[in-house]
Amino acid sequence: MNIYLLHIETSTKVCSVAISLNGDLLELVESNDEAYSHGEKLTLFIQDVIGKAGISINDLSGISLASGPGSYTGLRIGVSVAKGICYALKIPLIGIDSLTSLHEIAKLNHSNIPIACLMDARRMEVYSAIYSVKGEVLKEISADVLDNDSYAEFDHLVCVGDGAEKTKELWLNRNYLYDLSIRASAKGQVKLGFQKFQNSQFEDLAYFEPFYLKDFYTPPPKKNKV
Repeated sequence: MNIYLLHIETSTKVCSVAISLNGDLLELVESNDEAYSHGEKLTLFIQDVIGKAGISINDLSGISLASGPGSYTGLRIGVSVAKGICYALKIPLIGIDSLTSLHEIAKLNHSNIPIACLMDARRMEVYSAIYSVKGEVLKEISADVLDNDSYAEFDHLVCVGDGAEKTKELWLNRNYLYDLSIRASAKGQVKLGFQKFQNSQFEDLAYFEPFYLKDFYTPPPKKNKV
């Protein structure tokens, strides 16, 4: 049986949609728009990617989507569209957290170094997670306000995602690499989504909500030296 999955990524400024067959990427359509035009583009991208894959929407076996953290508006749009299609077609919904998906993309190019996945959350704030060479979680997903001491316990990392650029000047003296070409994309959900489908790890359509992770940690003020 052929398993066609639709993958939706709307947690950042990137609006990205993919189609996979049995865990392999078939088609990908995406754009990176500063205006957050997901509401205008998402359904058009879905139609486009299904057409390019040469299938009908009725051929879909399930939908995976970025479940957060990320943009409140972007996540809401993605969930709304995904739920609507799942209800109409009576197919399952699969949630994949945004940073795990980002790591899935990054590890293809950076297999010999720990990876810091950083998503922009405005100002000096990021959503982040850090993974070992073996893919183990070294730092759980959290919302952080960056400063000179953030993540200083990690000696060597490659930083990826749209939150990585703001750290380059902040951590000039660290032995860190930066790959700013790696951004959120629906292609990061392909393998993970298929694995979850095979294991029947589905979301409850009625109650599923995105993982917004709104609260930020603010480091305590430094005491003035007497």
